[in-house]
Amino acid sequence: MRIARYSLNGEVGYGLVDGLTDTGDPGPDSTIAAIDGHPIGVVQTTGVVHRLADVRLLAPILPSKVVAVGRNYADHAAEMGGEVPPEPLIFLKPSTSIIGPDEPIVYPSVSNEVSYEAELAIVIGRLCRDVPIDRAAGVILGFTCANDVTARDLQRTDGQWTRAKGFDTFCPLGPWIVTELDPSDLAIGSRVDGQVRQAGRTSQLVNNVPKLVSWISHVMTLLPGDVILTGTPAGVGPIVVGNVVEVQIEGIGTLRNPVVTRG
Repeated sequence: MRIARYSLNGEVGYGLVDGLTDTGDPGPDSTIAAIDGHPIGVVQTTGVVHRLADVRLLAPILPSKVVAVGRNYADHAAEMGGEVPPEPLIFLKPSTSIIGPDEPIVYPSVSNEVSYEAELAIVIGRLCRDVPIDRAAGVILGFTCANDVTARDLQRTDGQWTRAKGFDTFCPLGPWIVTELDPSDLAIGSRVDGQVRQAGRTSQLVNNVPKLVSWISHVMTLLPGDVILTGTPAGVGPIVVGNVVEVQIEGIGTLRNPVVTRG
């Protein structure tokens, strides 16, 4: 299933996306079938179907927290001048940093160096704690695309990452959650104004999806809808006002966001 959250005529709901093109992008025949209530649990459609072009896609989930993982690709750790940590390096992004497809990333006035980071995002499907690695798949609802936007200059000067990664609009998610997907070896990349900037595979993750879910759940309780960002491959770089950033992951689709100045 592809689960999306959408707005139509002032109403917000969830639906199942169908009729995508061979590349996994929306086409003229794409639809979204409304579901009853929240997608976590038993999913039942209501019988109401909309053209996907007629709705506005929103961030596919609103989690209680976003747990992000740093330096989880060896090539990215190297390009940032660091080493892969012996255990997962985690930090939190506030829920207020989340935006959806086509919503603008707002460039903060206090930064002069904002970067994109294409990431596979895990969406948790049930309350869990102390999950064994071999049971991690059972607590996952699905996967979506994410952009761990970072004020790189503030990350360097602050000595910790909360401000650099916590600005409003610094966590684009979308375009939908894919529930039946093997995350072990997916192509993942980013483009800026159509130019390829990152091209990696999730098989390059230092700590894979089951290990991350298990390790993080031994630190904190994960709630339904919580999101885990799994890290970014090499190729990160700056974005400026006027750019359009795309994150594309095999089997999921493309997340696009323009970059704007604060109005």
